[in-house]
Amino acid sequence: MPAVFVQGQPVESYPALPPEARRGFVRRITEVGEEVLHRPCREVTDFGTAELGALIDDMFLTMYVADGAGLAANQVGVDLRLFVYDCPDESGARHVGHIVNPVLDPLTPSGRRLIDDHEGCLSVPGALMDVPRPDRAMVRGHDKEGNPLVIEGTGYFARCLQHETDHVNGHLYLDRLSRRDRKAALRQTADRRERVLARRTAKEAELTS
Repeated sequence: MPAVFVQGQPVESYPALPPEARRGFVRRITEVGEEVLHRPCREVTDFGTAELGALIDDMFLTMYVADGAGLAANQVGVDLRLFVYDCPDESGARHVGHIVNPVLDPLTPSGRRLIDDHEGCLSVPGALMDVPRPDRAMVRGHDKEGNPLVIEGTGYFARCLQHETDHVNGHLYLDRLSRRDRKAALRQTADRRERVLARRTAKEAELTS
């Protein structure tokens, strides 16, 4: 089985820091409580533009600086239905790409298995909580040129696809927690936020020097 899939297509190899990230600039990551994270994002209607390409490049670099597996546009303050990802699946294969106007396909109860596993979010820095999600996911959308895409994931990559699609729909993983667990996650963020942001600053210096 190929070790890397780029935009859903198998490739022989791919650099650890993709070309998109090398072209990009780091943007500030929005945090829980900021309005742009808590409302559905707008559909992308203009494909193939320099602005859309530059946004994707910036999102890739910002994701790597923050040691993330995925990043949605509203996490850099842009109200558009778009996310990028670099994430392993259950077999260890690496999946790298972006998807515009993503829509999650519903799974039949017989075609899914709920897995309770740790989940974090770059917009909730430092917090990790168990969140039940299906172990498979399929997302339909387009690439930045407007070509149709269907991306399937298993394991951690399935979790990533669902998490990022939640983002563009205006939801954080905190919304899936009980009130008690949500409070616990926010306490973790209050305790760890400064350390997390310091690590991002150091990683930014490393990747952009």
